[in-house]
Amino acid sequence: MSFHGYPCWFELSTGDLDAAKGFYEALFGWMIGPSVMPDFDYRLAASGKEMVAGMMPLSMLPPGTPPNWMIYIAVDDCDETAAQTAALGGTVLKEPADIPGTGRFAVLLDPQGACFGILQPAPMENPPEGGAFDQQKSGHGNWIELMTGDPKAALGFYGMLFGWVEDAAMPMGEMGSYHIFSRAGAQIGGMMGLGTAPYPNWLPYFGVDDIPATIDTAEARGATLVHGPAEVPGPALIVVFRDPQGAHFAVVGPKP
Repeated sequence: MSFHGYPCWFELSTGDLDAAKGFYEALFGWMIGPSVMPDFDYRLAASGKEMVAGMMPLSMLPPGTPPNWMIYIAVDDCDETAAQTAALGGTVLKEPADIPGTGRFAVLLDPQGACFGILQPAPMENPPEGGAFDQQKSGHGNWIELMTGDPKAALGFYGMLFGWVEDAAMPMGEMGSYHIFSRAGAQIGGMMGLGTAPYPNWLPYFGVDDIPATIDTAEARGATLVHGPAEVPGPALIVVFRDPQGAHFAVVGPKP
């Protein structure tokens, strides 16, 4: 089975790994520990037995990069997808490279300026069950959202790259429309205008079981509530936070 075009990993770049570890373990119940990366301090977050996210020092990125969560999309061929990105007007920020035991990855910039990663998983004799993106489990990625200056152009770009198709467009008044997209019939994310965002960016949503409790824990631990709680179809509630180190992320959970 090909997982090409599905979200597969979430990666935090932050200025304080130890503080981020304490915050996200308290918020999502993750267990965060060191990886086997020999060259730098890369942490792995597990929800139960499943690896769901990675964390790395912000110092590994170009100076001036703000703390951020980056999404990775699974691809069948990392080199081919990177070349296709450039041909479609995007930029290859990090050329394809191997991660021993994990696969081959690259970091890309779409034509509108949003950064994202791709990962070609290494062949495995016994692949792990589940993954980082699972809309049925709390503590896992549940939704991905792009804020961009040109949602229509972005839909075309990612459609050619990953096979995403627009499922619905929900009017949001002055904000324009919210474009829900799917892969192979499964709705996995949305795209919208920039709004108040200073630059195009991807935002990960993590599933939680209790939105009010999540808000209480996040704020008690020093996070800032940026938006919400807001009701979305489901019915469900979403909340956007800025973590204590400055990285934005969102959560989604059932409406009480």
